[in-house]
Amino acid sequence: MGSRKMSAAVIIAGGLLLAGTARAQGAKPLKKCAPDAVVSGTVCMDRYEGSVWRVSNPFGANKGLVKKIQRGKATVADLAKGGATQLGVSSDDYAPCADSGQNCLNDIYAVTLAGVPPSSRLTWFQAQAACENAAKRLPSNAEWQAAVTGTPDPGPDDGVSDCNTGSTLAVALTGSRAGCVSTRGAFDMVGNLSEWVADWGPRTTGCTSWSVTVSPTGDHQCFLGAADTGDPGALVRGGYFEHHTGAGPLTVFSDRPSDSNIATGFRCAR
Repeated sequence: MGSRKMSAAVIIAGGLLLAGTARAQGAKPLKKCAPDAVVSGTVCMDRYEGSVWRVSNPFGANKGLVKKIQRGKATVADLAKGGATQLGVSSDDYAPCADSGQNCLNDIYAVTLAGVPPSSRLTWFQAQAACENAAKRLPSNAEWQAAVTGTPDPGPDDGVSDCNTGSTLAVALTGSRAGCVSTRGAFDMVGNLSEWVADWGPRTTGCTSWSVTVSPTGDHQCFLGAADTGDPGALVRGGYFEHHTGAGPLTVFSDRPSDSNIATGFRCAR
């Protein structure tokens, strides 16, 4: 297979359903990514949490804008010039892109930009569609974990440079918390918005913190000793804006992939 990508609609691994695309084993580490991403092993991970944009006439007047988005070179000015509209900022305004991911093809596009509010209120299916339209995908849980390495695990949130974990219904602009950056150079992977990743597993209830045998010990999890609801759940990582010390690089829980809320967003990978 060399270094080609493998299509992995559903893979069983470690008791989890992994959905999305994975690189073949043995792929060489990358040296360079598009301007909107950071190198993390064999993956290009979005530098910032995703914003979702509706682009009209993507095969006509805005064909060039779509190409810029897919190459990781689109700017706020480019989007404004093309009349693109950001979605998921103050309401669930993704329709006709449905919660199930239907009617999303060539309608919504994921863009990673500094200094914008990240988009929320979208389901796993909508997030995956926005990534795919932008020639990306949701990262796997393992890829997300590699990229978050080095992000500070929050104590008190100073409201300036720390990870955004102590706010009340307040999402920070992407990249505005200068200290909330991973060793790889990815911003806001802890706090701000929780982030969908590709992996699925059982949806659980009864969330606690990690065992004292794991450091840091305060990170939120919904698996150890939790009850299986019988529903599928998509993994959500990192914690959100009012998660306080429950947010962190090891924070992991699961939501219905068809659920959406103001605390959950995403980022893409290539």
